Amino acid sequence: MLSTSKALMVQGTTSDAGKSVLVAGLGRVLARRGISVAPFKSQNMALNSAVTSDGGEIGRAQAFQAFACGVEPTVHMNPILLKPNSDCGAQIIVQGKAGESMNAIGFKSYKQFAMKPVMESFSILQRQFECVLIEGAGSPAEVNLRENDIANMGFAEEADVPVIIVADIDRGGVFAHLIGTLDCLSQSERDRVIGFVINRFRGDISLLEPGLDWLEERTGKPVIGVVPYLQGLMLDAEDAIDVSQVALESGKPLNVVVPVVPRISNHTDFDVLRMHPQVNLQFAAPGKPLPACDLIILPGSKSVISDLASLREYGWDQQIEKHLRYGGKVMGICGGYQMLGRVIEDPHGIEGTCLRAEGLGYLDTHTIIECEKVLTHSEGQLHLGGKVAPIFGYEIHMGVTEAVGDHLISSVTGFDGLVNQDKNVIGSYWHGLFDSTEACSLLLEWAGLDGAKQIDLVKERERSINVLADALEASLDLEKLWPLN
Repeated sequence: MLSTSKALMVQGTTSDAGKSVLVAGLGRVLARRGISVAPFKSQNMALNSAVTSDGGEIGRAQAFQAFACGVEPTVHMNPILLKPNSDCGAQIIVQGKAGESMNAIGFKSYKQFAMKPVMESFSILQRQFECVLIEGAGSPAEVNLRENDIANMGFAEEADVPVIIVADIDRGGVFAHLIGTLDCLSQSERDRVIGFVINRFRGDISLLEPGLDWLEERTGKPVIGVVPYLQGLMLDAEDAIDVSQVALESGKPLNVVVPVVPRISNHTDFDVLRMHPQVNLQFAAPGKPLPACDLIILPGSKSVISDLASLREYGWDQQIEKHLRYGGKVMGICGGYQMLGRVIEDPHGIEGTCLRAEGLGYLDTHTIIECEKVLTHSEGQLHLGGKVAPIFGYEIHMGVTEAVGDHLISSVTGFDGLVNQDKNVIGSYWHGLFDSTEACSLLLEWAGLDGAKQIDLVKERERSINVLADALEASLDLEKLWPLN
């Protein structure tokens, strides 16, 4: 059995180098060997978030990593979450609770106080688990962000944890990335780097080996392993939309388009549609015409009034109107639900400077953005087309919506969402609507798909994380991370 130390930190040469995936995969490797393990990311900047069992909000990637580790996610797995609501500002979530919005300069000052809750959460996890797998943020080579750093080497030094650095060879320049990153570190930081991982390799490993030998000789650090390029896995994205979700495919009976507004959030809502064999899911790029389709889904948004203005600027409001006139269906989730209503008000200026906007007017709703954020897990019944299906989901929103008409969902706590009189527009605050097998089939049937196949997302995630863990066990020298007993 592996004898783990209390913690290991995974940092990357760039964003999307593979830090999140490596933490998830290593978490499953340890969990399968009977070691209690938890993920941790001190600071995360992402608009994909999740509700924890203790009623807080963390990055979606840490919730997925907890799933991989076989444990319930808690707020201590991601004590600082930044949710951008403009190019220079973000809402600060501290240990699961929403705080004030700050601009970049304000957060730079705040960071000197942020280490305290970060270390508090990390200490709690260390007491509860045999091992904590820590994910860095961005790259430790961002020298302009070094002061009061809580995300990369600043945290590693404070917590005194070993670090491995992962680089994506598929991007090119992998040796320069690793050498350059190491060169930007102080001597004490370089000393705590115990090795490198090269991610997303395709081809004959023998062609890479001379470079690996050169890297080890040049740095004095071992290459812990080379992870192959893995495709077809259902792994929750941290924030960026996967480019594989953008390509248009032909031959599938149902076409679904998601317009990408500037502050799109929780696009993991559409993971089931991405993997569904009968659905062609396409994300429409900002400013580009919406492709012809059966269903348009307006996604969640961190800045609803601003994103609604962008939607109109792109001409999507007129295209949605035409889409409905020609028999298409439209759905809104969370912020998208608010946009489909009559009016959105932000009297406290929580999401921006514009305090009121007319919605698209397809649903009879009036939304007011309030200071208190709603964070709940929910389950109930989906009512659509005279049929009912069990459904579960979660809510993350600041708005309170008054809705008049036929509600989409009923639960023990009340009603949610709305169906318009023409039955061609629906909306709901609930995220994860397509994750419920029967509800997904009913929604796709409403959208125009006959005989929708049922997709088990949990089963597919289990398969994917086990494939990843198998690949890591085969490609990494785990004894360099945790000596064998």
